Amino acid sequence: MTARGTHRKWGRRNVTRQVLIGIIAVVFVLWTLAPIYWLFISAISPTAELASYPPHWFPEEPNFNRLRAILSSGLLSSSSMQTMARPAEFFRKALGNSFVVSLTTTAICLTLGTLSGYAFARLRFPGRRLFMLLPLALQMLPPIALAIPLFMLLERIRLIDTLFGLILVYPSFLLVYVIWIMSSYYQSLPNELEDAARVDGCTRLGVFTRVVLPLSRPALFSTGLLTFLLAWDEFLYALVLTTNQAKTMPVAIGEFSTQFGVDFGMMMAGGLLASIPPILIAVLFQPLLVRGITAGSVKG
Repeated sequence: MTARGTHRKWGRRNVTRQVLIGIIAVVFVLWTLAPIYWLFISAISPTAELASYPPHWFPEEPNFNRLRAILSSGLLSSSSMQTMARPAEFFRKALGNSFVVSLTTTAICLTLGTLSGYAFARLRFPGRRLFMLLPLALQMLPPIALAIPLFMLLERIRLIDTLFGLILVYPSFLLVYVIWIMSSYYQSLPNELEDAARVDGCTRLGVFTRVVLPLSRPALFSTGLLTFLLAWDEFLYALVLTTNQAKTMPVAIGEFSTQFGVDFGMMMAGGLLASIPPILIAVLFQPLLVRGITAGSVKG
């Protein structure tokens, strides 16, 4: 076989490989976006079309009444289930509660997690490995096993149905992820940078604030986003520890499911609105997110 024939053969293989990769990528994107599309379709479909068979890929008579009901001052009610009426103020309050709890939890976890992660990565002290593994081992317990003790504790100090109570509870299971991720990232940074700063007279805290933190911005952002999303989507503890005033978005969406029935359309509308903030954050800060995910993958 001549060199030209070999080149053509390899060229055809490369084209075939690129076509296959493109097809796989398209299928993966469609697979990922399908639930979001169906969430949107269910939110704007009339109640009759939600139960139709075969299902409609786009409603024949789309309307945005549910979204307007949630965002307006009217009642969140279904024509077929008047017992599920809820004021729109309740939903908007739950949205604000989720923002406050998620942002505050993220700030606490990043502040404590970055310091703790750096200590575990750079300092050597007795019990270091045990203190790293013990919190992670506790995450193997089912969350429901801790719900009742946490409820009794918060009830004793009168923090049931308060945002402060949720802000105390959430870092107890999210902080360990921040510590592990940041500790792994710090270990990927070259020690020579910190040694040079120490030679120039920086203290350990000065090295951390002036050298390590600026290099850790991508990892900090991606870890903070992960923490925010976990706090934003948390349902069990918010359901157990709140009754009315401090309910968050997942609990508010669950209010559309009662003993009298389930208003799937309103649940989809609420879920659609609840998904907008995380999606906007991910889209707007995508470059930093990608850099944070790949940071520390190569030593040095």
